[in-house]
Amino acid sequence: MNSKVVVIKPGFYTSVQDSGRFDYLLYGVPISGCMDKKSAKIANAILNNKNDCALLEMTVSGGHFLFKANTNICITGADMMPQINKIPVKMNTAIAIQKDDELVMHHSKNGCRTYLSITGGFQTPKVLNSRSMYKGITENFRLSKNDELYFISTSKPIKSNATIKNVRIESQQQVIDVYKGPEFDQLTDKQIEILAFTLFTISNESNRMAYPLTEFIPNHLDPIITSIVLPGTVQLTPGGKLIILMRDCQVTGGYPRILQLTEGAIDALAQQQVNNQIQFNLL
Repeated sequence: MNSKVVVIKPGFYTSVQDSGRFDYLLYGVPISGCMDKKSAKIANAILNNKNDCALLEMTVSGGHFLFKANTNICITGADMMPQINKIPVKMNTAIAIQKDDELVMHHSKNGCRTYLSITGGFQTPKVLNSRSMYKGITENFRLSKNDELYFISTSKPIKSNATIKNVRIESQQQVIDVYKGPEFDQLTDKQIEILAFTLFTISNESNRMAYPLTEFIPNHLDPIITSIVLPGTVQLTPGGKLIILMRDCQVTGGYPRILQLTEGAIDALAQQQVNNQIQFNLL
């Protein structure tokens, strides 16, 4: 089967993701899926793919890929200055790929994550009804050199109007919309004031599981009985550290859940790089 992409270089952290696996929380399986769902949906929509088609998610810097058959691709999210056969190509538009074309991505000049969709989606194995990579669930949790990804080849071009202009990447968005979490009402007025007016810094320990924040809040809240958490849940540790759970987060936790990000806020946060600052906006 020649309809494949060969990974010449994987980039810093590149994985296959889709909309995630939602039916296995009961068994402790994380949802996973694309960190910035908005950018992923745009990438699939431009190619007339279904929303749950699998894409490549590249973090901070992208990879080098060799296509062994004709197809169409679309690149959205952070601008990693893509080039095909050393010629720059546009973001947020359908791109016709010919056999033996090479796509090279670079270090992001805005945002954190870039999405590469392909006509029909990448045909990697499904595990628990999802192609999303996750350590301990799928065979690999990110791509490596010489990996081969299969797809359904096509020479049919996408209509020329299949493009979206002026797509905004929220890489510089400081204000993050949140709702009150289940334990919000246990906070003191002073803690709420700190939450509202502090610029919090994204820790360099951030990953697909969680974004810890650098600044601390004085905290005397007791831990809670282990309860459900979701992507976007903001936990407050006994030491006063805030942890924002992301797409690969665990399904339960014992720290107070003081805030919950909106879906749009999770997407925006996924495009923030470490050491950027954010401010919570309580809805």
